[in-house]
Amino acid sequence: MAGRINDDDVKAVREALPIDAVVSEYLQLRSAGGGNLKGLCPFHDEKSPSFQVSPSKGLFHCFGCQEGGDTIAFVMKIDHLTFSETVERLAAQAGITLRYEEGGYNPSTQRGERTRLVEAHKAAADFYIQQLESPEAEIGRKFLAERGFDQGAAAHFGVGYSPAGWDHLTRYLRGKGFTDKELLTSGLAQESRRSPIDRFRGRLMWPIRDIGGEVVGFGARKLRDDDNGPKYLNTPETPIYKKSQVLYGIDLAKKEIAKVSRAVVVEGYTDVMACHLAGVTTAIATCGTAFGTDHIKILRRLLMDNGSARVIFTFDGDAAGQKAALRAFEDDQKFAAETYIAIAPDGMDPCDLRLAKGDEAVADLTQPRTPLFEFALRQIVARYDLETPAGRAAALDEAGPVVARIKNSASQHEVAVQLAGMLGILDTQFVVKRIGQLARWAKDKGGRGGPQQGARGGRQGYDAGATGAPAPVVAGPALNLRSPVHRTERELLKLALQRPDLVSPAFDAYGADEFTAPPYATVRQTIEEAGGAEQGAQAAAEYLARVRESAVNDQVRAMVTELAVEAIHAKSVDEIYAGVQLVQVRLRAVDRRILEVQGSLARAGSNGDPAALAAVQNELWVLQQYAQSLRNHGAAAL
Repeated sequence: MAGRINDDDVKAVREALPIDAVVSEYLQLRSAGGGNLKGLCPFHDEKSPSFQVSPSKGLFHCFGCQEGGDTIAFVMKIDHLTFSETVERLAAQAGITLRYEEGGYNPSTQRGERTRLVEAHKAAADFYIQQLESPEAEIGRKFLAERGFDQGAAAHFGVGYSPAGWDHLTRYLRGKGFTDKELLTSGLAQESRRSPIDRFRGRLMWPIRDIGGEVVGFGARKLRDDDNGPKYLNTPETPIYKKSQVLYGIDLAKKEIAKVSRAVVVEGYTDVMACHLAGVTTAIATCGTAFGTDHIKILRRLLMDNGSARVIFTFDGDAAGQKAALRAFEDDQKFAAETYIAIAPDGMDPCDLRLAKGDEAVADLTQPRTPLFEFALRQIVARYDLETPAGRAAALDEAGPVVARIKNSASQHEVAVQLAGMLGILDTQFVVKRIGQLARWAKDKGGRGGPQQGARGGRQGYDAGATGAPAPVVAGPALNLRSPVHRTERELLKLALQRPDLVSPAFDAYGADEFTAPPYATVRQTIEEAGGAEQGAQAAAEYLARVRESAVNDQVRAMVTELAVEAIHAKSVDEIYAGVQLVQVRLRAVDRRILEVQGSLARAGSNGDPAALAAVQNELWVLQQYAQSLRNHGAAAL
């Protein structure tokens, strides 16, 4: 049975690593005001940042998809780890030694699968680096030297060498305590008739790291003529390696990409090395697959889709490179960044260009010049005879739908005008109108499905919990935030979670029925079960954690997190502002009760029991007096 991690150690891990530092390893964060940070959510596609991080509270929340939680929850979600695997990884980063309960701890059997596979890859990377210094690896060192990479360059990128024997790495990792099953699952070994053997043999090895810097796979380059395998052999798909979701060099390039809002996409490992050594430290490459949607998601989180963001593709000038550029253009509209293509005049890749003409030539190559859409259109147009009306019409038929996919109407119009020029069609407006028509048809065809549930317009649902009591399903949230009532209730709950000192002890006297939105009523109940806002005013550090733990389900917990992270909408968050929110929520509750009592009196008429009528009339008088006092004296009347 796996040992349970000591609770105090889990708490220490949470406190040791600031959530903004951890999240920044995966996406770019900018100020959102009020001490919060914002970025593009890594858990769903969005055009504007709705993902917020609150460093002071140690929480994150996305107001688009409703994902939220603490540092551990973030890493669990983004890297698909178990709770134990996440705590173990973060503890290693923080230098914390974990204690395990319930029978002790056996690393070889109790650590999570992903953690074990990552550890195997790290050990393999170290092994390959050591082997690069061996006499056998002379051929690999020569390969690097011929391409302008010295020992320092190889060390910077972790380049290594896999021995030509059958099971050198397999035996080495067995000695480190890894099982054959783990080695096969990791892709480092493969089945043979007797026992597992090394997958990579006699090759130059590049470690492929995820955005967090962990080795998850390898790219292996053939060195010998008698090697019958492919020129490049990559790690197969494994639980930790998905080729469509990794970018070689992203761990080294991510900070500079975020800093300068620019990324350079090249085709190979040596091209990344050449670019970085030439000073283009934003260079990255795909790993044996075309640049696709998942790669775009990684870059968008770093680029933040600001107006100055640029992505430059450097493809080879041959037919394969042109084909790769056209494939990239198919996904171009998934970027908010402007995309360009850079092809050296003589068709050389960055590695060859650096050897032939030096670092400056590589840096010059990666300057944005030709927009990707222009390159793609010229490739299409070049296939037709534009000297004939039929050729121009056929070229427009193929290129028109490409331009129609451009979502920005101003950009679409501009590109349509350029296309008319490429085709030699003097009637520019004809081309513009034709493309506009194609765009409308595509929109109509794709827009017949039902409306999507957005972050502010989703439906409100309820799930019956274990007790049968309704618990809010916060999937939107399904609240009308244009309603002054809901806005005020939301502000009061944010104050109760973020600044309990400003609203307690008055807030703790409010009933859940004073909140008209069911999710808000449930949050109010959750705060009460956690000890109330007054407890938060006295022990702020533990307060939010207790409230989140008191939530009846994940949906309510997500709402608590959202309200704890969302900025309070006030220039000055003080007792005056808090008092206004307290009064408004209470006053509206009193006014609602007055209407209910007046309705009861109207229904009873003059035929009701005199004593009962007198009691109701007295209640109405008291409520009306209280409402008037709240209006006249504000928070002093609470």
